Amino acid sequence: MQHVDVLIVGAGLSGIAAGYHLGSTCPDRTYEIWEARDAIGGTWDLFRYPGIRSDSDMYTLGYSFRPWKDQKAIADGPSILRYVRETAEEFGIDRHIRFGRKVLSASWSSTDACWTVEATDTSTGEAVKVTCQWLMMCSGYYDYDEGYTPEFEGLESFAGAVVHPQKWPQDLSMAGKRVVVIGSGATAVTLVPELAKQAAHVTMLQRSPTYVVSMPAVDPIAERLKKLLPQRLAYDVVRWKNVMYAMTTYEFARRYPAKAREFILDRVREHLGGAVDVDRHFSPTYKVWDQRVCLVPDGDLFESLKGGRAEVVTDRIERFTPAGIVLQSGRTLDADVVVTATGLKLKFLAGLKVTVDGEEKQPSSMLMYNGVMLSGIPNLGMAFGYTNASWTLKCDLSCAWVARMMNHLRDHNYRMVMPDPAPPVKPEPLVDFNSGYFLRSMNQVPRQGHRAPWRVYQNYLLDLMLFRVKPLAGEGLIFR
Repeated sequence: MQHVDVLIVGAGLSGIAAGYHLGSTCPDRTYEIWEARDAIGGTWDLFRYPGIRSDSDMYTLGYSFRPWKDQKAIADGPSILRYVRETAEEFGIDRHIRFGRKVLSASWSSTDACWTVEATDTSTGEAVKVTCQWLMMCSGYYDYDEGYTPEFEGLESFAGAVVHPQKWPQDLSMAGKRVVVIGSGATAVTLVPELAKQAAHVTMLQRSPTYVVSMPAVDPIAERLKKLLPQRLAYDVVRWKNVMYAMTTYEFARRYPAKAREFILDRVREHLGGAVDVDRHFSPTYKVWDQRVCLVPDGDLFESLKGGRAEVVTDRIERFTPAGIVLQSGRTLDADVVVTATGLKLKFLAGLKVTVDGEEKQPSSMLMYNGVMLSGIPNLGMAFGYTNASWTLKCDLSCAWVARMMNHLRDHNYRMVMPDPAPPVKPEPLVDFNSGYFLRSMNQVPRQGHRAPWRVYQNYLLDLMLFRVKPLAGEGLIFR
């Protein structure tokens, strides 16, 4: 049976980061990246809906070790995909990727101090096995096979096309069509202005509003610094500027929710200029950052609404008809195409069946250690990002920490490290977040503790100290 020192699952943003840190920090270890799809890119290769783009700036969504060079800070999907693939090629990470490997199970043996991972070769259907000392999960947190669509009464009677953004047909034309986009999150606010360029009319139908803020697609400060400083230095300065801005605004919002709400809504009113009822359509009932704030580059959503090419309707769906949607208010929305931008389904650890010495482990019964490992599971790390900032920021730290930990094991003649199976801490929900996709799946994900190192922080500066400065052999870890 084949053996590698580290098996990385997933060849998206975080999988490529893991490959980089292993290659640079542990050059004496062998590793492979198993990817279920046939291409590098993860999310950015999967999603092909019109206008797909980043929902945070690329100076923080990009890697710490490779500058983002494009002009746009809020970048389109193809540009991000190119950046990920070029990074993999530049550092030779692409040579370690095995495509079409869909992982099914991972079994740890304390006797052998290694994992046995089973997968299916998607091109042949054959079973594939590998043993590894360390398993690194970089597969994201949602189901790649399908998105979330609520049950709508009469949906089967609708005569038009129904599309989920996760399964966007490339031959679907919106020219001259009446389109209803159901949803109010990041995908919906991205789709609406893009579809409005072709469709006869686009309606964003939302059950409740979301906080929406506008940001320049091109960062003017970054562009000035690029002219004054060397490229790498300019990138680092802008990256830290954006990190500190995001942290400051988040902390302000959590401490002064009423003022943060007022500030955001005042900016929305300025953009819309009275064209839309802001109190009804852009004023959520929850506090700022109870859910992720939606970002629109250069106010493109607001411009579509002001120009009449799109409208926003806040109401609930009563039923579908052959011609469209009947709302609870009695209004009918005629539609040729309905886009269900209704969210994701979570799939923790890529749906992997995990056993330790023959005992199956359920993620919901475990606590996260430093946001990287799971209580009671040896030699398994994961890349799990921030909910209030760019996903890559923490994934980058997590991957570097695992590489350091592997060297620590080697230097001290250890073969295994495991977070305490039953830490003396109070369990709490994994994230302080009430977005639908998290609430629907809380019984499937692990929890966090009330204090470090079992606390999953949403603070980059604090994590920077924990991941890079704090000794590896700390509280809560068992070495053998």
